[in-house]
Amino acid sequence: MEENKMTKLVKKIKMKYAIEVLTGLHIGGNSDNVEIGGVDNPVIKLSDGKPYIPGSSLKGKIRCLLEQEAGANKVGEDSAINELFGVADKSNPKPSKIIVRDFYFTEKSIKNLEKSDYLPMPYTENKSENSINRVTGKADNPRQTERVPAGVTFEGEIILNVWDNDNEQEFKNMLNKGINLLENDYLGGSGSRGYGQVKLTVVNTSELSESNEWTDKKEK
Repeated sequence: MEENKMTKLVKKIKMKYAIEVLTGLHIGGNSDNVEIGGVDNPVIKLSDGKPYIPGSSLKGKIRCLLEQEAGANKVGEDSAINELFGVADKSNPKPSKIIVRDFYFTEKSIKNLEKSDYLPMPYTENKSENSINRVTGKADNPRQTERVPAGVTFEGEIILNVWDNDNEQEFKNMLNKGINLLENDYLGGSGSRGYGQVKLTVVNTSELSESNEWTDKKEK
């Protein structure tokens, strides 16, 4: 009887993406210390005050959309998606084969935002909103939401780990389908109110493997 053969990592595919913000983007941050006159719903930011897109937010949204498209009722119900995104199932856990890095402003976007005359805060805009009382017809609950303005671009990496028993093309197809779904949906909050329309573009791709000593030497 043959022993179970261990699978081997054979390749890492590094894909650098640009995320262009087409409509104001809101990925929520900490509002515990909002000052008087400040926004009610701030965006998540780095320590230097620049907004960013957490890899967890991007990965989770793409997975959610793929599971909706597959008809899964809950996270981890679709076995094909589990193979790529992983699942924390005690009976059959699977590690994620995809790594989604945090996405940061491009230098061009930083320069454009810093020289902008219309932004009320560095790097972001405020969107004033309220709800309508259905009985009185009057506006209630006025609030301000902080957003990354349209026209800004973020860049970051998605890395696909390929093992010797994986179907590489199947994983690529699934990721591309998830990105297409995202472009026709939204990222962040308040998408039904027009927020978070984005466009993803591949900037470059490179492959790392044992044959090139796991160093990023070639780009396609």
